[in-house]
Amino acid sequence: MRRHVVLWSLVLLAVLMLVPFVIVAMNAVKSPAEYATGGPIKPPHGIDLHGIVDFWQRVDFGGKLLNSVVISGSVAVLAVVVSVLNAYALGIGRVRGRTWILVVFLVANTVPQEALVYPLYYLANQTGLYDTRLGVILVFTIIQGAFGTYLLSSTFVAFPPELLEAARIDGAGKLQTLLRIVVPVSRPTLGMLMVFFFIWTWNEFFLPLVLLISNENQTVTVALGVLQGQRMMDATMTSASALLGVIPAIAFFLVFQRTLTRGITAGAVK
Repeated sequence: MRRHVVLWSLVLLAVLMLVPFVIVAMNAVKSPAEYATGGPIKPPHGIDLHGIVDFWQRVDFGGKLLNSVVISGSVAVLAVVVSVLNAYALGIGRVRGRTWILVVFLVANTVPQEALVYPLYYLANQTGLYDTRLGVILVFTIIQGAFGTYLLSSTFVAFPPELLEAARIDGAGKLQTLLRIVVPVSRPTLGMLMVFFFIWTWNEFFLPLVLLISNENQTVTVALGVLQGQRMMDATMTSASALLGVIPAIAFFLVFQRTLTRGITAGAVK
Protein backbone atom coordinates (compact mmCIF):
# COMPACT_ATOMS: atom_id res chain seq x y z
CA MET A 1 0.00 0.00 0.00
CA ARG A 2 2.79 2.38 0.93
CA ARG A 3 4.59 1.64 -2.31
CA HIS A 4 1.47 2.51 -4.33
CA VAL A 5 1.13 5.83 -2.50
CA VAL A 6 4.71 6.74 -3.30
CA LEU A 7 4.25 5.70 -6.92
CA TRP A 8 1.10 7.78 -7.37
CA SER A 9 2.78 10.72 -5.66
CA LEU A 10 5.65 10.56 -8.17
CA VAL A 11 3.20 10.32 -11.06
CA LEU A 12 1.27 13.33 -9.77
CA LEU A 13 4.50 15.30 -9.36
CA ALA A 14 5.56 14.43 -12.91
CA VAL A 15 2.19 15.55 -14.29
CA LEU A 16 2.34 18.84 -12.38
CA MET A 17 5.82 19.49 -13.76
CA LEU A 18 4.72 18.74 -17.32
CA VAL A 19 1.61 20.93 -17.26
CA PRO A 20 3.45 24.28 -17.73
CA PHE A 21 5.53 22.82 -20.58
CA VAL A 22 2.41 21.47 -22.32
CA ILE A 23 0.66 24.86 -22.02
CA VAL A 24 3.70 26.67 -23.45
CA ALA A 25 3.93 24.17 -26.32
CA MET A 26 0.22 24.57 -27.15
CA ASN A 27 0.39 28.36 -27.19
CA ALA A 28 3.59 28.32 -29.27
CA VAL A 29 1.73 26.71 -32.19
CA LYS A 30 -1.34 28.97 -32.01
CA SER A 31 -2.00 32.04 -34.10
CA PRO A 32 -2.52 35.35 -32.25
CA ALA A 33 -6.18 35.36 -33.28
CA GLU A 34 -6.75 31.84 -31.97
CA TYR A 35 -5.05 32.74 -28.69
CA ALA A 36 -7.22 35.84 -28.35
CA THR A 37 -10.45 33.92 -28.85
CA GLY A 38 -9.63 30.66 -27.03
CA GLY A 39 -7.23 31.75 -24.32
CA PRO A 40 -4.11 29.93 -23.15
CA ILE A 41 -5.76 26.69 -21.96
CA LYS A 42 -7.81 25.73 -25.02
CA PRO A 43 -5.99 23.25 -27.30
CA PRO A 44 -5.09 24.58 -30.76
CA HIS A 45 -7.16 23.60 -33.79
CA GLY A 46 -4.06 23.26 -35.91
CA ILE A 47 -0.35 23.99 -35.95
CA ASP A 48 0.69 27.55 -36.73
CA LEU A 49 4.49 27.95 -36.83
CA HIS A 50 4.52 31.66 -37.64
CA GLY A 51 5.33 32.62 -34.04
CA ILE A 52 8.30 30.24 -33.93
CA VAL A 53 9.60 31.32 -37.35
CA ASP A 54 9.18 35.03 -36.58
CA PHE A 55 10.98 34.73 -33.26
CA TRP A 56 13.80 32.67 -34.82
CA GLN A 57 14.38 35.32 -37.46
CA ARG A 58 13.95 38.30 -35.13
CA VAL A 59 16.68 37.28 -32.66
CA ASP A 60 18.88 35.25 -35.03
CA PHE A 61 18.16 32.25 -32.83
CA GLY A 62 20.62 30.05 -34.74
CA GLY A 63 23.51 32.31 -33.74
CA LYS A 64 22.34 32.51 -30.13
CA LEU A 65 21.98 28.73 -30.04
CA LEU A 66 25.54 28.30 -31.31
CA ASN A 67 26.84 30.71 -28.66
CA SER A 68 25.05 28.84 -25.88
CA VAL A 69 26.29 25.46 -27.10
CA VAL A 70 29.89 26.67 -27.41
CA ILE A 71 29.89 28.36 -24.00
CA SER A 72 28.04 25.59 -22.13
CA GLY A 73 29.98 22.77 -23.78
CA SER A 74 33.35 24.44 -23.18
CA VAL A 75 32.52 25.18 -19.55
CA ALA A 76 31.32 21.60 -18.97
CA VAL A 77 34.56 20.10 -20.28
CA LEU A 78 36.97 22.63 -18.77
CA ALA A 79 35.25 22.69 -15.37
CA VAL A 80 35.44 18.90 -15.13
CA VAL A 81 39.15 18.98 -16.01
CA VAL A 82 39.83 21.68 -13.40
CA SER A 83 37.74 19.83 -10.81
CA VAL A 84 39.59 16.55 -11.41
CA LEU A 85 43.04 18.13 -11.14
CA ASN A 86 42.16 20.05 -7.97
CA ALA A 87 40.34 17.16 -6.34
CA TYR A 88 43.17 14.75 -7.17
CA ALA A 89 45.61 16.99 -5.30
CA LEU A 90 43.26 17.58 -2.38
CA GLY A 91 41.57 14.19 -2.08
CA ILE A 92 44.38 11.78 -2.97
CA GLY A 93 47.49 13.92 -2.77
CA ARG A 94 46.40 15.19 0.67
CA VAL A 95 48.11 18.57 0.38
CA ARG A 96 48.66 20.62 3.50
CA GLY A 97 45.76 22.78 4.57
CA ARG A 98 43.33 20.61 2.62
CA THR A 99 40.45 21.30 4.99
CA TRP A 100 40.85 25.07 4.79
CA ILE A 101 41.15 24.96 1.00
CA LEU A 102 37.89 23.01 0.78
CA VAL A 103 36.27 25.55 3.10
CA VAL A 104 37.33 28.29 0.69
CA PHE A 105 35.78 26.39 -2.23
CA LEU A 106 32.60 25.86 -0.22
CA VAL A 107 32.36 29.54 0.68
CA ALA A 108 32.97 30.46 -2.97
CA ASN A 109 29.89 28.45 -3.93
CA THR A 110 27.73 30.37 -1.45
CA VAL A 111 28.65 33.84 -2.74
CA PRO A 112 25.72 35.27 -4.76
CA GLN A 113 26.44 36.23 -8.34
CA GLU A 114 25.25 39.78 -7.67
CA ALA A 115 28.30 40.26 -5.44
CA LEU A 116 30.60 39.13 -8.25
CA VAL A 117 29.25 41.38 -10.98
CA TYR A 118 31.38 44.48 -10.48
CA PRO A 119 34.70 42.65 -9.86
CA LEU A 120 34.14 40.44 -12.90
CA TYR A 121 33.06 43.41 -15.02
CA TYR A 122 36.15 45.40 -14.01
CA LEU A 123 38.49 42.42 -14.52
CA ALA A 124 37.00 41.62 -17.93
CA ASN A 125 37.46 45.24 -19.03
CA GLN A 126 41.06 45.34 -17.85
CA THR A 127 42.00 42.07 -19.56
CA GLY A 128 40.17 42.72 -22.84
CA LEU A 129 37.76 39.83 -22.27
CA TYR A 130 34.63 41.95 -21.89
CA ASP A 131 31.89 41.07 -24.39
CA THR A 132 33.68 37.90 -25.50
CA ARG A 133 32.61 34.30 -25.23
CA LEU A 134 36.04 33.40 -23.87
CA GLY A 135 35.53 35.71 -20.90
CA VAL A 136 32.22 34.08 -19.98
CA ILE A 137 33.73 30.61 -20.45
CA LEU A 138 36.57 31.42 -18.04
CA VAL A 139 34.21 32.89 -15.44
CA PHE A 140 31.85 29.91 -15.39
CA THR A 141 34.71 27.42 -15.56
CA ILE A 142 35.99 28.83 -12.28
CA ILE A 143 32.52 28.97 -10.71
CA GLN A 144 31.54 25.44 -11.71
CA GLY A 145 35.05 24.14 -11.04
CA ALA A 146 34.81 25.33 -7.42
CA PHE A 147 31.73 23.19 -6.88
CA GLY A 148 33.22 20.24 -8.77
CA THR A 149 36.41 20.43 -6.70
CA TYR A 150 34.48 20.34 -3.45
CA LEU A 151 32.34 17.41 -4.60
CA LEU A 152 35.13 15.29 -6.13
CA SER A 153 37.50 15.87 -3.22
CA SER A 154 35.11 14.11 -0.86
CA THR A 155 34.78 11.31 -3.44
CA PHE A 156 38.51 10.87 -4.02
CA VAL A 157 39.18 10.66 -0.27
CA ALA A 158 37.38 7.30 -0.30
CA PHE A 159 39.20 6.10 -3.43
CA PRO A 160 40.39 2.46 -2.99
CA PRO A 161 43.98 2.69 -1.73
CA GLU A 162 44.73 -0.78 -3.13
CA LEU A 163 44.43 0.55 -6.68
CA LEU A 164 46.75 3.46 -5.94
CA GLU A 165 49.29 1.20 -4.28
CA ALA A 166 49.19 -1.26 -7.18
CA ALA A 167 49.79 1.59 -9.64
CA ARG A 168 52.71 2.85 -7.55
CA ILE A 169 54.29 -0.62 -7.43
CA ASP A 170 53.94 -0.90 -11.22
CA GLY A 171 55.97 2.29 -11.55
CA ALA A 172 53.14 4.64 -12.52
CA GLY A 173 53.71 8.31 -11.80
CA LYS A 174 51.12 10.68 -10.38
CA LEU A 175 49.90 11.79 -13.82
CA GLN A 176 49.69 8.20 -15.08
CA THR A 177 47.78 7.18 -11.96
CA LEU A 178 45.33 10.01 -12.52
CA LEU A 179 44.75 9.27 -16.21
CA ARG A 180 44.80 5.46 -16.11
CA ILE A 181 43.32 4.68 -12.70
CA VAL A 182 41.43 7.54 -11.10
CA VAL A 183 39.68 8.98 -14.15
CA PRO A 184 38.43 5.63 -15.59
CA VAL A 185 37.10 4.50 -12.19
CA SER A 186 35.42 7.89 -11.62
CA ARG A 187 34.03 8.19 -15.15
CA PRO A 188 30.33 7.88 -14.13
CA THR A 189 30.70 10.69 -11.58
CA LEU A 190 32.60 12.86 -14.05
CA GLY A 191 29.92 12.29 -16.67
CA MET A 192 27.23 13.33 -14.21
CA LEU A 193 29.17 16.49 -13.36
CA MET A 194 29.58 17.32 -17.04
CA VAL A 195 25.83 17.04 -17.64
CA PHE A 196 25.05 19.26 -14.66
CA PHE A 197 27.68 21.84 -15.63
CA PHE A 198 26.26 22.05 -19.15
CA ILE A 199 22.67 22.54 -18.01
CA TRP A 200 23.59 24.98 -15.24
CA THR A 201 25.67 27.11 -17.61
CA TRP A 202 22.97 26.96 -20.29
CA ASN A 203 20.40 28.37 -17.85
CA GLU A 204 22.63 31.19 -16.58
CA PHE A 205 21.21 34.63 -17.28
CA PHE A 206 22.55 37.34 -14.99
CA LEU A 207 26.30 37.20 -15.61
CA PRO A 208 25.99 36.66 -19.39
CA LEU A 209 23.57 39.61 -19.46
CA VAL A 210 26.25 41.83 -17.91
CA LEU A 211 29.31 40.44 -19.69
CA LEU A 212 27.81 39.96 -23.19
CA ILE A 213 26.31 43.16 -24.58
CA SER A 214 26.70 42.74 -28.33
CA ASN A 215 23.98 40.94 -30.22
CA GLU A 216 26.33 38.49 -31.95
CA ASN A 217 27.75 37.19 -28.63
CA GLN A 218 24.55 36.81 -26.61
CA THR A 219 23.27 33.44 -25.45
CA VAL A 220 19.77 32.01 -25.77
CA THR A 221 18.69 32.99 -22.25
CA VAL A 222 19.95 36.56 -22.65
CA ALA A 223 18.18 36.94 -26.00
CA LEU A 224 14.92 35.68 -24.51
CA GLY A 225 15.11 38.00 -21.52
CA VAL A 226 16.11 41.09 -23.50
CA LEU A 227 13.49 40.67 -26.20
CA GLN A 228 10.68 39.91 -23.75
CA GLY A 229 11.70 42.91 -21.67
CA GLN A 230 11.22 45.13 -24.71
CA ARG A 231 7.57 44.04 -24.95
CA MET A 232 7.85 43.50 -28.67
CA MET A 233 6.13 40.10 -28.71
CA ASP A 234 2.60 38.82 -28.41
CA ALA A 235 1.65 35.88 -26.21
CA THR A 236 2.16 33.25 -28.91
CA MET A 237 5.64 34.49 -29.80
CA THR A 238 6.53 34.62 -26.10
CA SER A 239 5.50 30.98 -25.79
CA ALA A 240 7.48 30.15 -28.92
CA SER A 241 10.58 31.79 -27.45
CA ALA A 242 10.19 29.85 -24.19
CA LEU A 243 9.72 26.59 -26.10
CA LEU A 244 12.80 27.15 -28.26
CA GLY A 245 14.81 28.11 -25.22
CA VAL A 246 14.08 24.98 -23.23
CA ILE A 247 14.11 22.33 -25.99
CA PRO A 248 17.94 22.19 -26.43
CA ALA A 249 18.52 21.68 -22.69
CA ILE A 250 15.87 18.95 -22.56
CA ALA A 251 17.38 17.27 -25.63
CA PHE A 252 20.84 17.34 -24.04
CA PHE A 253 19.46 15.89 -20.83
CA LEU A 254 17.68 13.06 -22.68
CA VAL A 255 20.74 12.22 -24.76
CA PHE A 256 22.94 11.96 -21.67
CA GLN A 257 20.29 10.51 -19.35
CA ARG A 258 22.08 7.17 -19.14
CA THR A 259 25.32 8.93 -18.17
CA LEU A 260 23.49 10.84 -15.47
CA THR A 261 21.86 7.67 -14.13
CA ARG A 262 25.19 5.83 -14.00
CA GLY A 263 26.76 8.74 -12.15
CA ILE A 264 24.01 8.87 -9.53
CA THR A 265 24.03 5.11 -8.88
CA ALA A 266 27.83 4.75 -8.93
CA GLY A 267 28.16 5.78 -5.29
CA ALA A 268 25.56 3.26 -4.16
CA VAL A 269 27.26 0.45 -6.11
CA LYS A 270 30.64 1.29 -4.61
